[in-house]
Amino acid sequence: MKLRQLFGAANRVRLKVYLLALWKLFRHPQTPLLPKAIALLVLAYALSPIDLIPDFIPVLGWLDDLVLLPLGIALAVKLTPAHLWQARLAEAEASGERAPRLVWGALLIVAVWLLFAALFGWWLWRVLANA
Repeated sequence: MKLRQLFGAANRVRLKVYLLALWKLFRHPQTPLLPKAIALLVLAYALSPIDLIPDFIPVLGWLDDLVLLPLGIALAVKLTPAHLWQARLAEAEASGERAPRLVWGALLIVAVWLLFAALFGWWLWRVLANA
């Protein structure tokens, strides 16, 4: 079962609106630094053409999208002043634009994978050196 099948059409549209609102929140000059940083991380992950955990890995590949995105969005919304979030959400709902594709988000995901691979290699080297 594909992730797209798990979400109804209305939920996909709502997710796109929230991602666009996060993009607008990130670009807004009055957004505090912490919500701006969280919005940027959520956008980098959501709009990256590469997943942190690929979808072909059973269950985990879907759970990252089903858990990480909503939690990241919720955290950014909670840390943002209510009036600021409501205004960005209204802008996103009213506009017909789309959030941009973030290729640098893919680079961030690749960097995380390389970091995990390096840590695993270091751990394996330590285990084999002590054996």
